[in-house]
Amino acid sequence: MPPAVQPLLAVVKGEPTPEELAALTAVVLSLGSGEPASADKPSARHWIRRQQLQLAPKPGPGSWKRSRG
Repeated sequence: MPPAVQPLLAVVKGEPTPEELAALTAVVLSLGSGEPASADKPSARHWIRRQQLQLAPKPGPGSWKRSRG
Protein backbone atom coordinates (compact mmCIF):
# COMPACT_ATOMS: atom_id res chain seq x y z
CA MET A 1 0.00 0.00 0.00
CA PRO A 2 1.54 3.37 -1.03
CA PRO A 3 2.07 5.99 1.70
CA ALA A 4 -0.52 8.74 2.02
CA VAL A 5 0.42 11.92 0.19
CA GLN A 6 0.12 15.13 2.18
CA PRO A 7 -1.44 18.06 0.30
CA LEU A 8 0.76 21.07 -0.40
CA LEU A 9 -1.89 23.52 0.86
CA ALA A 10 -5.04 23.15 2.90
CA VAL A 11 -7.89 25.66 2.96
CA VAL A 12 -9.12 25.93 6.53
CA LYS A 13 -11.47 28.88 6.15
CA GLY A 14 -13.35 30.43 3.25
CA GLU A 15 -13.97 29.22 -0.28
CA PRO A 16 -11.23 30.43 -2.64
CA THR A 17 -11.76 30.29 -6.39
CA PRO A 18 -9.55 28.04 -8.52
CA GLU A 19 -7.72 31.17 -9.75
CA GLU A 20 -7.01 32.29 -6.18
CA LEU A 21 -5.68 28.83 -5.29
CA ALA A 22 -3.48 28.83 -8.38
CA ALA A 23 -2.07 32.26 -7.51
CA LEU A 24 -1.41 31.23 -3.91
CA THR A 25 0.26 27.99 -5.01
CA ALA A 26 2.51 29.89 -7.44
CA VAL A 27 3.61 32.30 -4.70
CA VAL A 28 4.27 29.56 -2.16
CA LEU A 29 6.27 27.49 -4.66
CA SER A 30 8.34 30.51 -5.72
CA LEU A 31 9.26 31.23 -2.09
CA GLY A 32 10.64 27.74 -1.59
CA SER A 33 13.03 27.67 -4.54
CA GLY A 34 15.98 27.12 -2.21
CA GLU A 35 18.30 29.34 -4.24
CA PRO A 36 19.65 32.43 -2.51
CA ALA A 37 18.83 35.70 -4.18
CA SER A 38 21.75 36.97 -6.21
CA ALA A 39 23.07 40.37 -5.26
CA ASP A 40 22.65 42.68 -8.21
CA LYS A 41 25.72 44.69 -7.26
CA PRO A 42 28.15 45.89 -9.92
CA SER A 43 31.68 44.54 -9.63
CA ALA A 44 34.77 46.66 -9.01
CA ARG A 45 35.72 46.17 -12.65
CA HIS A 46 32.46 47.81 -13.67
CA TRP A 47 33.29 50.95 -11.66
CA ILE A 48 36.90 51.07 -12.91
CA ARG A 49 35.62 50.92 -16.48
CA ARG A 50 33.15 53.75 -15.78
CA GLN A 51 36.01 55.87 -14.42
CA GLN A 52 38.16 55.18 -17.49
CA LEU A 53 35.31 56.23 -19.78
CA GLN A 54 34.60 59.24 -17.56
CA LEU A 55 31.05 58.03 -16.91
CA ALA A 56 30.88 59.32 -13.37
CA PRO A 57 27.41 60.46 -12.37
CA LYS A 58 26.93 64.11 -13.24
CA PRO A 59 24.37 66.41 -11.63
CA GLY A 60 21.39 67.45 -13.68
CA PRO A 61 18.05 66.23 -14.96
CA GLY A 62 17.88 62.45 -15.12
CA SER A 63 21.11 61.95 -13.16
CA TRP A 64 19.41 59.40 -10.93
CA LYS A 65 18.90 57.18 -14.01
CA ARG A 66 22.60 57.26 -14.86
CA SER A 67 23.80 56.64 -11.30
CA ARG A 68 23.24 52.86 -11.46
CA GLY A 69 25.53 52.23 -14.40
